[in-house]
Amino acid sequence: MRLDVITIFPEYFAPLEISLLGKARRAGLLDVRVHDLREWTHDRHRTVDDTPYGGGPGMVMKPDPWGEALDTLAPPPNPPTPGETSPPSSADAAGATYPGAASADGLTPGLPPGGPAAPRAPGGTSAEAFGATPAGGISAAGPVPHSPSGGPGTPHVPGETSPPSPSATYPGGASAAGAMPGPPPGGPATTPVSAERPPASLADAAGATSSGGASPAGAVPRLIIPTPSGRPFTQADAVRYAAEPWLIFACGRYEGIDSRVAEEARTRMPVDEVSLGDFVLAGGEVAVLVMVEAIGRLLPGVLGNADSVADDSFAPGAMESLLEGPVYTKPPVWRERPVPDILLSGHHGAIARWRRDEALRRTARHRPELLSRLTPEALDKHDRAVLREAGFPVDGEDMAD
Repeated sequence: MRLDVITIFPEYFAPLEISLLGKARRAGLLDVRVHDLREWTHDRHRTVDDTPYGGGPGMVMKPDPWGEALDTLAPPPNPPTPGETSPPSSADAAGATYPGAASADGLTPGLPPGGPAAPRAPGGTSAEAFGATPAGGISAAGPVPHSPSGGPGTPHVPGETSPPSPSATYPGGASAAGAMPGPPPGGPATTPVSAERPPASLADAAGATSSGGASPAGAVPRLIIPTPSGRPFTQADAVRYAAEPWLIFACGRYEGIDSRVAEEARTRMPVDEVSLGDFVLAGGEVAVLVMVEAIGRLLPGVLGNADSVADDSFAPGAMESLLEGPVYTKPPVWRERPVPDILLSGHHGAIARWRRDEALRRTARHRPELLSRLTPEALDKHDRAVLREAGFPVDGEDMAD
């Protein structure tokens, strides 16, 4: 799975280097790429916000940097404008090469106009990503100018013809071979947080402006925007997102991102606006960390024991709409408090029944509204007896008698 994160605080994502997700990244199960939104600004102050139309307090994140960032990571199909060179036919495209990207057949690296590609450092990342100074004297680790079209690199020259692109494109800009256009000549290469060469830190990786890199073959990303006005993010969302090949997270700040960004993005990719709960944070970074961990732990091979997911709170199946009950480990008696005898009995059926009962009791005590979501078929006579003892009104329109 590929995860792109756009933020003005790349250092927030250092925790993704440790624990389960850090191991998953190093094992190649998770490809995390953190991008600094300010790399898509064009003024000396690298401004990303402005005053809101209609007045009011606070600032709103400008649409231009966000639009260019998304265009770079998931380029939209660009029909030729009058006077622009038409893209080659599918037959011609099979042998064509494109600056900084794979050829249309997806096999041969392309060469930028006027010469060979930048030298490669060990691990396949271009030399610029390791702090070498590219043409123009700007280090890849520092601010890098971007073209008006959203790609990093040399400024656009009026009247200049853009390099051709493959004629076969998927919505979102991926070529038929699954490769995405790379940076224009002179621009730095992507420094993905990948398993092949883990960088010193995610923040260091974000210092070099990303060109998007290769997308999962034929995939269109899903854009996820955390916002207090979004729908609640649930375990069901985590399960659904974990099955997708490519997610882009947009970390808003201040009063939020200009609403036109989500509107425009919906014309070429699915967009979800989600909330962690009925509270407000200073920015989307913490929310994205939460969602990435919830999603990442569900990927095959990330957890040591995949069966443990089935017993999680809210897990699809027997635990859907239920909270997990209490858990215990050694020693059997601690400070005169023993582990329940049933857990030491070795009777697997009785243990499963006890855990179900405790899940029902805990849910009735802490989150009674969840029980109203259970279907009548999900409750047997024993379940209903437990809920009656817990003071939950089983008889009613939400549940069968």
